[in-house]
Amino acid sequence: MKAKENYFDLVYQVVKLIPKGRVTSYGAIANYLGLKSGARMVGYAMNASHTDAEVPAHRVVNRKGLLTGKHHFPTPTLMQELLAAEGVMVENDQIINFEEHFWDPILLDKET
Repeated sequence: MKAKENYFDLVYQVVKLIPKGRVTSYGAIANYLGLKSGARMVGYAMNASHTDAEVPAHRVVNRKGLLTGKHHFPTPTLMQELLAAEGVMVENDQIINFEEHFWDPILLDKET
């Protein structure tokens, strides 16, 4: 259990870096952490993150920009509302112009 908790903490550290008005995917976080097939584990971490207000879980979506984690928020529309408050528009549970809002954590390494 300790290893999973540590992995979750690593995921949360990355999620906290996502700029307002931007989103990333479960797979992009897993790739950044060196686990290319770990998107599901990132999803588990995000599902468990809702007790920590410092983790902007609403900024993590699936690889197509779908709000697949919306059911883990207190209300089914909260994820979309939080994104809209940051200027990210959603229609039918999908981010409009997903590519323009996508933030890849791999770019962090290139910025330094």
